[in-house]
Amino acid sequence: MNLYHFNRKFALAGILFVTLSIACFAQQTANMRILKTFPIGSAGGWDYLTVDHSNRKLYVSHSTQVNILDLGTGDSVGVIPNTNGVHGIALVETMGKGYTSNGRDNNCTVFDLKTDKEIGAIAVGTNPDAIFFDDFSNKIFVFNGRSQDASVIDPATDKVIATIPLGGKPETGVSDGEGRVYVNSETTNEVVVINATTYKVEKRYKIEKGNEPSGLAIDRENGLLSVGCGGNQTCVVMNIANGKNLAALPIGSCDGVAFDPGLRIAYTSNGEGNISVIKELSPAKFSLMKPIETEPGARTIAIDTKTHRLYLPTAKLEPAKAGERPKMIPGTFHVIEVGL
Repeated sequence: MNLYHFNRKFALAGILFVTLSIACFAQQTANMRILKTFPIGSAGGWDYLTVDHSNRKLYVSHSTQVNILDLGTGDSVGVIPNTNGVHGIALVETMGKGYTSNGRDNNCTVFDLKTDKEIGAIAVGTNPDAIFFDDFSNKIFVFNGRSQDASVIDPATDKVIATIPLGGKPETGVSDGEGRVYVNSETTNEVVVINATTYKVEKRYKIEKGNEPSGLAIDRENGLLSVGCGGNQTCVVMNIANGKNLAALPIGSCDGVAFDPGLRIAYTSNGEGNISVIKELSPAKFSLMKPIETEPGARTIAIDTKTHRLYLPTAKLEPAKAGERPKMIPGTFHVIEVGL
């Protein structure tokens, strides 16, 4: 066999493999559906939720409290009260502590992961929203919407050790595990890159075809960000090394993004009532699969990477009036579990 025919045969085999992989994956995701519904009777709105893999619990932000569910059964196993305007929950499993971002009180509640009892509170910036634990610096990053900055908390002392001006309204933040933190800037349509050692902004990556970025997830192995832009219903895939925009895929009114590293899938939770599914075929090639049906209002998302199941909070909604958000029907708040 000459070199031309060998290369041609090899290329055709590669195309066939990719085609079969896409078909197999499409068939699998087509079977993903709502498996269970976990009711939560108390009133109030919601935002982020967080999976505790070690203790198999689910922390759900819920207006003035955090509801805690058993990840297997959905049963209520506790409540963290006095989290006024809570948005997110971050866990520091090595220290046995958790932190909530309380948007109306401009502080973070610290709680014990075993007992879920409050330990204390830490004043941060104005209207703290997204929050996460960076496993490189071993610090908590809190992103403050109104003061447009990030508060850095040392969980060893529960003190704010740095405040980082961001030059725009921050949304979700993630870490590459190697000393860089990435956060969406909703008002400037950028991803802001923070040095997790100096606590300084290093770079600003322009989101070229996205508007009002909110959800954000990272593929650490391949150095990719999935940026969910609810303003124009687009997910932008970005290279973390240089900010190159690699793809722009149509999604829904996304507020949250989750990435499954085992399956190489990014999921965007869309308020219309579905999940957009983006398969990473290679670090430079991405395919939009059939969306997964959920429920209207399910706009944030968390993933259990052990079971590959997804969790989204929502409620039954009244018909929306012109120019207004639909109001929730009292007593209908719940979390849905999505999987195979």
